Amino acid sequence: MTGAGGQLGSELRLAARGREDRFVFSDIVRGEGILPLDVTNPSAVREFVIREKIGAVINCAAYTNVEGAEDDADAAKSLNAVAPGILAGAMKEAGGLMVHISTDYVFGGDMVNTPIGEDFPPSPLNVYGRTKLLGEQAVVSSGCRYLIVRTAWLYSSFGKNFVKTMLGLMASRPFVKVVCDQAGTPTYAADLAGAILQIIGMLPSGRGSDIAGKGESDTPATPAGCVLNYTGEGVCSWYDFAKMIAEYSGNTSCEVLPCHSGEFPSKVRRPSYSVLDKTRIKQTFGLAVPHWTDSLKRCLEKMGKLKT
Repeated sequence: MTGAGGQLGSELRLAARGREDRFVFSDIVRGEGILPLDVTNPSAVREFVIREKIGAVINCAAYTNVEGAEDDADAAKSLNAVAPGILAGAMKEAGGLMVHISTDYVFGGDMVNTPIGEDFPPSPLNVYGRTKLLGEQAVVSSGCRYLIVRTAWLYSSFGKNFVKTMLGLMASRPFVKVVCDQAGTPTYAADLAGAILQIIGMLPSGRGSDIAGKGESDTPATPAGCVLNYTGEGVCSWYDFAKMIAEYSGNTSCEVLPCHSGEFPSKVRRPSYSVLDKTRIKQTFGLAVPHWTDSLKRCLEKMGKLKT
């Protein structure tokens, strides 16, 4: 697994404990239980795959600073577009499986008001979204067996995210203003980690396992792979999300106020509606997807912030 020190990577490390499969965790720098790997270096990736006998990659490595990507498009492209192609090429050579994590930001250019399916034409609005789309395309064109999993509004007890930012602001300010004109679905990284491992566990064993033929006969998988959406269940705005964080954490001293995106000028254009349709992943793999409010409570409880 790459990007083992990030939000999703950290949750995957926890979820992998006690499983029979052998997991190798990597990131750009070494950490406890983490091996160093530069995923932008083709020879380093190939040597790592051979040395560690890697049969599948879960690629969590990404340049996720959306605003920073506008200023450093080369760095974003290197991690989000070039690296997935390198990893997928290594899996093609090894006969392995590539599980690549992508994003709702591959959409946004088309005005929609219903959940977006996997086959909806991508139309990214910013550098981050464009580089992530290039990464998806690199994985598909590599010819390896793959699962591309798109997610959105990721949060956890690890790293930097909206939940932790809001908790900090609410503890120090009399009010916070949060945009109410962008809709999506929060995703608890622990839920996504569990879903990924559940799906991998359902696939036939062995390197290069065929992922076609899972679920119903009309499953849109191919012999090479498929694209899946996974987020929490339901829909909300960032304002709604912040209101629930305040309510569940018992914060009554900070008022959460709605505002429009225009009140926070940004160099980045963000999707106004990016709710992802999860029908495919639920029908194909039989996943039970929790509602985002239930997952938020579990995350806050883990952080010791849930009001009891």
